[in-house]
This record gives sequence, structure tokens and C-alpha cells, in this order.
Amino acid sequence: MIGLPAGTRIWLAAGVTDMRCGFNGLAAKVETALADDPFSGHVFVFRGRRGNVVKVLWSTGDGLCLLAKRLEHGYFIWPRANSGKVHLTQAQLSMLLEGINWKQPDRTWTPLSVL
Repeated sequence: MIGLPAGTRIWLAAGVTDMRCGFNGLAAKVETALADDPFSGHVFVFRGRRGNVVKVLWSTGDGLCLLAKRLEHGYFIWPRANSGKVHLTQAQLSMLLEGINWKQPDRTWTPLSVL
């Protein structure tokens, strides 16, 4: 995961997005559907209809970055809402990009006692 500057907010675009969109199409979606500035330095995450592809749009100040990821198995966990945006932490974004359920992460082991 790319280290993000302090104060960077991460937003999931609820619903599905046409994954044929590139820089300009996703920036327009940020402005219209999310009512935000794509050049604000915040990170915007979009998911395709099938749920196995996401695109991440991020402005670094001197240009836009576009990251695309496709899971070979499974799908990305997404909010049930059809519109709007959802705030994530950097840890939740890392889990999302790994295909982990960021809403209810589960430990692989249960602590037996507290020291």
C-alpha cells in the first residue's frame, strides 16, 4: 500500500461504477455523484458491477494517480447503499484491497487470556 500523507481521507463510492472509466470519467463522477473535488488530495475508491475490480483515484498535487486491482478469486466487500460515499481508514482500505471483509474483520485466533 502506498503511504498516504496525514489528513488524507479515503472515500468509497457506494454503488457500482463503469470500469471502462479512466482518469477523466472517475474525476467527473467524484464531482457529480460524490459532490467532492477530485484534486483535494483525498482517495476515492470505485467498484465494478461484478465486484472483483476496484479503481482508486488519488491526486498527489502534481497529477492524478489511478490504481486498478482485480481479484482472481472472490470479490471486494462493498456497502449496500446505491449512492453516496463511505469513509474508510487506511487500515480498512488495506484490508479491502486484499479482499478481506473490512466491515467485520475477524481474528484468525482467539486470545486465551489477558496478561
